[in-house]
Parts: sequence; C-alpha cells; structure tokens
Amino acid sequence: MAMKTVTLNMATIGPQSWRNATVKNVKLSQNVVQRSDNACEMGRSMDPLPHLRDTVNQLSNEEIQLYVRGTRAVVAKLRESMLDTNEEIKHMTRGKESLEKALEHKRKDLKLNKESQDNRLSRPLREKDHDGADDLLNAEKMHLLNLKKMLEAHLRLVQQQLQVLDSARRRLSATVQERSRVLDLACHALSSVPFVQAGRMSAGRLCRNLSSPQTPKADPLGPFTPEAEVSLLEAADARQRSWNLRRELKDMIEKTNHLQQAAHTSVNNGLTQKVGEIVTLKQHLQITHGENRHGIHRGQRWYDATERAYAYTRGPVTTTDLTTRERIDRPVVKVFQRHPGTQLPEAQQIVKAGDGLLDSLTATSRNIGLMKLAQIRLSDDIRDKSSSAHVDSSIIRLRRRKGNHRWCMGEAF
Repeated sequence: MAMKTVTLNMATIGPQSWRNATVKNVKLSQNVVQRSDNACEMGRSMDPLPHLRDTVNQLSNEEIQLYVRGTRAVVAKLRESMLDTNEEIKHMTRGKESLEKALEHKRKDLKLNKESQDNRLSRPLREKDHDGADDLLNAEKMHLLNLKKMLEAHLRLVQQQLQVLDSARRRLSATVQERSRVLDLACHALSSVPFVQAGRMSAGRLCRNLSSPQTPKADPLGPFTPEAEVSLLEAADARQRSWNLRRELKDMIEKTNHLQQAAHTSVNNGLTQKVGEIVTLKQHLQITHGENRHGIHRGQRWYDATERAYAYTRGPVTTTDLTTRERIDRPVVKVFQRHPGTQLPEAQQIVKAGDGLLDSLTATSRNIGLMKLAQIRLSDDIRDKSSSAHVDSSIIRLRRRKGNHRWCMGEAF
C-alpha cells in the first residue's frame, strides 16, 4: 500500500525550527511505515506458513520412510545371501562327509592290504618266493597311499572353504544386524519389498541386482553401504568357489572309487589266478605222486622176484638139503669127467648169475630208495601247495568279505 506524502502549508506563523522538527518527525514516520509495509509484503511471500511444523514433520517422515525402505531392501538381499550361504555350507558339509567316508574306505583298504600281505607270510617256506600277487599287493598299496594323500589334501581344502563360508556368513549376519537397527518400526514381510514380490530370488540374481537400476550405489551414509556391498560380493564369491570345489570333489571321489575298485579287483583276480596255478601244480604233483607210488610198487615186486630168483640161484642153505640132481658132482657129471678136457662151466655160471642178481637187487633197492625220497618230496610239496592255496583262498575270501567296507577298523590306522 503506497504511503501518501503530507504537504504542509508554507505560510506559517511558528518558527522555522519548530516546523522543521515536525516535518522531520512526519517523514520519519512515513519511512517507518513504508519499511513496515515492504517487510509485510516480503513476509507474505517468504515467511513460513502457520502449518510449517506439520509440513516439516511430514517431509522428515517421508525421508525416513524412503531410507527405511531402501534399508529394508538391502537387508532382504543380505538375508537372501545369508540363506544361500547357509545352504552352501550344508552342501559343503555333506560333501565333506562324503569325502571323509571315501577317506575312511581308503584307510580300510590299506589295512585290508596289510592284512593280506601279513597273511601271505604264513605260507610255507617253499611257497614264499616273490610272485606276481606280491607285486599286485605292493602296487595296490602304493596306489591307495596316493589316493589317500589326494583325499586328505582335498579335505584340507574343504575345511578351509568351510571356514571361508562361515566367515562370510558371520560378516553377513553382522551387516544384517547393523542394517536392521532402523527397521524396528518397519514391516519385515518380503512381500513388501519390491524386488522380491515376484518370488524368492537366488544368490546369483541378488548379486546381479547390485548393478541393476533398482539397487542404489554404495554410499557410506545411504541404505546400501560399502560394507553391505563387500559382504554380498564376498559371500557370492565364496559360494561360487565352494560350488566349483564341490563339483571337483564329486568327480574326484568317483574317480578314486573307480581306481580303488579296479585295483581291488586286479589283486583279487591275481590271487585267484595264483590259486588256480597252485591247484593245477598240486594236481600234477598228485598225479606224479601216484605214478611214483605205482613205480615203487613195481620196483618192490621186481625186487621181491629178483630176491627169490637169487635165493633159488644160491640154492639151499646147507648141503644136506641139496638133492642129487642139484649137486655139481652128481653121478652124470662124474662119469662125464672121466675123460680129460671135460670141465663144465656150471659152477662159474651159477656164481656169475648170483652176482648179477645181487647187482640187480642192489640197483633195484637203490631205485626204490630214490623213489621213496622223491615221494617224500612230492608229499611235502603237495602239503605246501595245499597250505599255500588255503592261505591265498582265505585272503580272497577276506578281501571279498571286507570289500564293501561295512566293518570297523577296531583301532587307529
């Protein structure tokens, strides 16, 4: 509102100073009124409204709600990542149990290999020569030791990976607790979070959402802090490495089981072949033993016949038992020897025949003795072969019985 200037009549009776003082007061008042009117006009356009308190309160609440919603979305991502990490820890734990079971089987196989080698030491001395079965057992032992070292190395890797996953889970849990401090008055239902309304998201999608437009950039003072980003990335990396390790672990367990089974079957086949060879040799020995016994009987009959012939050739023990026809000086010989040059070689031929029969008896007796010695050796060899076949057969049965690993070791190995 414009201020009107008051014009005073110049024709005055009063003094000029008095008049000037009044004019000065009037002008001062006009200036003050003008300044007040300008201030009111400016206040109408710039001064806060009467409902400023409610307006500021509403704006603050909207800012808080926006921050809480963003924090709730981040917390949902963190919880999803923590759940996936828990599942990965469960899978890795089951893989560790499978690995420990495979390692226990290798230890049992090593103990079974040692028992097989120790049992083979109980064979007779004749059968303790180094053979192909010993080579197979030694090769199986070295093979099992290598497999055991491989499994132990992977077990250490699995234990380290479990520690990494547990560290990532603890970091996620700490971040969730820190981010959840502002969610006491907010709805925690996942259906209220925009990016999970369509269903539960996997860890890979959660990690990919870190670079999606819905996910804000990491801000130390915002809902999605650098610590939350690092926690999600660390957990995702740990899960990926755990998944790769589990796949390698599964392939390695299958490979070691196949190699162990092949070595076990090879040793069993080698021992079975050795038992077959022993049985074959034992059968040949038994046939030879029977032929030797038949030969001894034939030699003994020939010895008895030769002995009787030698006794017949030597004649009676006393001369009184000689008959007239058996005497060298029988009458017909005496009559024949009345002429000169009529000596008969009968006595020399009888002595020579007796010596020949005696030599035959000696040779036959020596042959019979040699055959009896051979028979003893054959019997010992047959007995050793039977014992060796029994030992190797018991080893085969032991390995087949314990091949399923359903037995306790009993003591630390």
